[in-house]
Amino acid sequence: MMMNSLTCRVGDTPLVRLRRLEADCPGVELHAKLEYFNPGGSVKDRAAYQMVKEAMAAGRLGPGTTLIDSTSGNTGVAYSWLGAALGFKVALVMPSNVSAARKQIARAYGAEIIYSDPLEGSDGALRQVRELVAANPDRYFYPDQYTNDANPRAHELGTAQEIWAQTQGRVTDFVAGMGTSGTIMGGGRGLKALNPAIRTHGVEPAEPFHGLEGLKHMESSIQPGIYHPEELDARLPIATDLGWELSERCYAEEGLRIGHSGGAALAGALVVARERAARGARGVVVTVLPDRADRYFEPSRFEEPFAW
Repeated sequence: MMMNSLTCRVGDTPLVRLRRLEADCPGVELHAKLEYFNPGGSVKDRAAYQMVKEAMAAGRLGPGTTLIDSTSGNTGVAYSWLGAALGFKVALVMPSNVSAARKQIARAYGAEIIYSDPLEGSDGALRQVRELVAANPDRYFYPDQYTNDANPRAHELGTAQEIWAQTQGRVTDFVAGMGTSGTIMGGGRGLKALNPAIRTHGVEPAEPFHGLEGLKHMESSIQPGIYHPEELDARLPIATDLGWELSERCYAEEGLRIGHSGGAALAGALVVARERAARGARGVVVTVLPDRADRYFEPSRFEEPFAW
């Protein structure tokens, strides 16, 4: 198929049924949206492209402009390939402990990386990028994924419509992890517009200090401007260990190599599915798997040195 630009391939990702994981939830189907089929390898391609597209249409971004934003990795990769494909420069502020794979991919696309304090997580990167923009207002275009309505709009216009079509309108529950919260806010908004009875469930780490990269513990974090908890039907706290366990189960039982934030989203979806099954209620639970496991690989953790 001929394409005028790689941006044509953002969205329209597969929805797969997880039959082995749903086995202990009689009457309930469990489905997952495989967002790593996006060109940049994650769900963040959707939000990044929507923000970039709207900024370019408004004349705020183009050749000679440098886009800057804070990121825990995936949005940064999305900005980076979009900058390479559409012809603008990219600078990223990210915690220095973000996975090596994400740093290397962003650099390969030509992005400049500015490291923030690893102990301050995504909030530290957010504070630092705001300081940089305030000090250099004419140098940067700052989309700010945490407050930009184009972020959830990408999921309202895209993700939600795809899920509705792929389930033939049978979806009963939508479950997604919360970082910027764009996926759950926009996806939930779009699905509820199609059927107000659909329930939305936001997954977050159970602890302020956690190992679910890309997700926010909302109570202890700077809350995104696009986050409206009153729109959610439920918030699901998931422990780090459980998120990691589900990502590993997904490898072994479904053949899907997903990241730990996806493991947490899947753990949340199973909570919802089991609750429905316990009530004897049928359902179609859909969750979003944001990326693949290779975004988290560190050589020292996956390669054993030879002992001579």
